[in-house]
Amino acid sequence: MSAGRGGGRRRKKHHEAAHVDERWLLTYSDLITLLMALFVIFFAMSSTDAAKYKDLKNSLSTAFSGKVLDGGSSVLNTGSGNAAVSPLEAFQAKEKAATAAAKREEENLTSLKQRVDTYARAHGLEAKIEAHVERRGLIVTVLTDKLLFDSGQAALQPQGADLMTSIGAMLRTEAGHDVIVEGYTDDVPISGSTYPTNWELSTARASTVVRTFLGANVSPERLTAAGRAYLDPVASNRTAAGREANRRVQIVIPRNAPTTTTSSGTTSTTTEPSVDIPPIVIGAKETP
Repeated sequence: MSAGRGGGRRRKKHHEAAHVDERWLLTYSDLITLLMALFVIFFAMSSTDAAKYKDLKNSLSTAFSGKVLDGGSSVLNTGSGNAAVSPLEAFQAKEKAATAAAKREEENLTSLKQRVDTYARAHGLEAKIEAHVERRGLIVTVLTDKLLFDSGQAALQPQGADLMTSIGAMLRTEAGHDVIVEGYTDDVPISGSTYPTNWELSTARASTVVRTFLGANVSPERLTAAGRAYLDPVASNRTAAGREANRRVQIVIPRNAPTTTTSSGTTSTTTEPSVDIPPIVIGAKETP
């Protein structure tokens, strides 16, 4: 009996050992299942909705066509109906408007220059007053000697006060531009004056002219006083005539846009040169 029982156990162990090498099927079946799931996902992602694809294509084609959506009364009642404006047409319209504005500004500055020239001729001041329309704008140069100020002083002489009051009245009518008053001196150091250097003197003279313009009802927001001292000479300081030419006040009416108008009617952007030494600038918003 015992031998028979022992022989049965041996046969059972031999039967189990015969299936040991088939366990790899479990791992293989799991791998196949995962691969099938992966390819099902790939197939689902590759399926394209033809209708949605067509809508996307039409939308992108409209967006990059350069056309503007039709306007209508629903947009502030300012729609343009079926009209469409291309970017090129909009750019050309903007350029045309800028050219027209530059031309009007050139005409206004030229008209103001002619009024200054007329005043100078009427009062015999052609040798003291010069007006030029340049890239920067209209520049009115007034020599200070024997007209505006005594030597080393910043109080206007009577004739100079009348002149600046008249120019202020002209500037009041040209309200669309700022006004910069620049004071200049020669390079001779100051002695025996209220002002320690030419910087203070040139700034005080520019401020005096600004106060005169304020008295002529020129808007204070438009006015700026700048002292340039001996910088930017227009003549040599080695001669008496050159020093006299350098002692001056310049009234600058700058252009609103850095453009110039050519003979063909086109405009070109310009850049003003930088200044190494900044001027002393005093705003003109204080009470005169």
